Amino acid sequence: MDSLSDTHGRSFVEVIVEKYSPENFPYRRGPGVGVVIITTPQGSPMKDRLNLPRVLVLEGSGISRAGDQTEIAAFCAHVMELDLSHNNLQDWHEISKIVSNIPNLDFLNLSSNPLAAVPLEAPCVEAFAGVRRLVLNNTKVSWDTVLQLTQELPDLEELFLSLNGYSGVHASREPCLSLRLLHISDNSLQDWAEVRKIGSMFPSLETLVMANNNLASIQDNKDILQRLFPNLRSMNLHNSGLNRWEDIDKLNFFPKLEEVRLQGIPLLQTYTNTERRSLMIAQLPAIARLNGSVVTDSEREDAERFFIRYYVDRPEEEPPCRYHCLVTKYGKLEPLAEVDLRPRCRAQVEVHCDDKVEQVNIRLDQNVAELKKRLATVVQLTANSMRLYYIDKSSVFGPEEMKYNTRGLHSYSIQDGDEILVVPKNNNALLR
Repeated sequence: MDSLSDTHGRSFVEVIVEKYSPENFPYRRGPGVGVVIITTPQGSPMKDRLNLPRVLVLEGSGISRAGDQTEIAAFCAHVMELDLSHNNLQDWHEISKIVSNIPNLDFLNLSSNPLAAVPLEAPCVEAFAGVRRLVLNNTKVSWDTVLQLTQELPDLEELFLSLNGYSGVHASREPCLSLRLLHISDNSLQDWAEVRKIGSMFPSLETLVMANNNLASIQDNKDILQRLFPNLRSMNLHNSGLNRWEDIDKLNFFPKLEEVRLQGIPLLQTYTNTERRSLMIAQLPAIARLNGSVVTDSEREDAERFFIRYYVDRPEEEPPCRYHCLVTKYGKLEPLAEVDLRPRCRAQVEVHCDDKVEQVNIRLDQNVAELKKRLATVVQLTANSMRLYYIDKSSVFGPEEMKYNTRGLHSYSIQDGDEILVVPKNNNALLR
């Protein structure tokens, strides 16, 4: 077996025998924890020794071939999810040998296996008929092979085709009506015409992820866009090349679209984070989730009002069409009043001592002891020989003695025009 592995690479059977042998996986687990122990005879002398989970992960195991198909059938009858990513599988015939012997297989991950320019022959395609979720990221699999799979897999619902270098696609003879989710991120799709083909091929799509494609614009009109993706609910255009508000407005034409992701596009680079989200929410009235976050009713109203004021403050900019709709809804709003909520840090007060009155600007971040030191030079008394009284000009109450040296001045709520009365400690005259 070792010499065969050296010559032809490791087989699927060799890897599962090694990984799930009693020496490496000694404990048998009970029902409900995802591990199945096959105890019925199925033609393999090793079947009773292996504990195989329903989710079988053989990532990066050096697999290049299937091995004994009888063994695969014996070990994997119950397996539902299979991860073969980052192996060395480069022959669809070998992959089909594995898949055809796993009758309950629902999910298959072949990411980062070298499948570029590897033809998929018709008899091999039948082995994948039961797969509902197929991951082919970074396999460089040809678009012709993708079309073969989508035409022949009647239950295929999710397809992952990221990092495959596609700059263009061509349409299939017949649409694939079963596909609900397509990931085609990190390719080189730039022209909306390619997206139009995707729409015609997969009319039942509910989720389309096209992040990190330099898509320049959305070129179709309202009528075409409504027919193109009639069921699309979620669209990811992160790091695309969109740079016009007209393109964002066209997202409103997808009749069921309720979630979008639009970070990293050139259009938004000059805006602050707050401006980006508010302007985008106002532009997309039907969107319930933006960049992964739920849009609440109150956030939407705030964003729409912000949108109006944003363009009112910038008369030199041509407002989008959405601006006029929102003006009809809310009216042409005035700019918000600027209110400084920061605490006051200084006050201009009158300092009275005997018959002397001085205008003094005092800091409100100091305490009573520090104020006494500040006033010592004004009234020619030492800090220890004076008493201070605060007189609030707006209050009906009399003077309030500032008894506690450590008390902060801000706690008195001193305002401009208030008075500070300085009384020498040996002066016991009645304060009036």
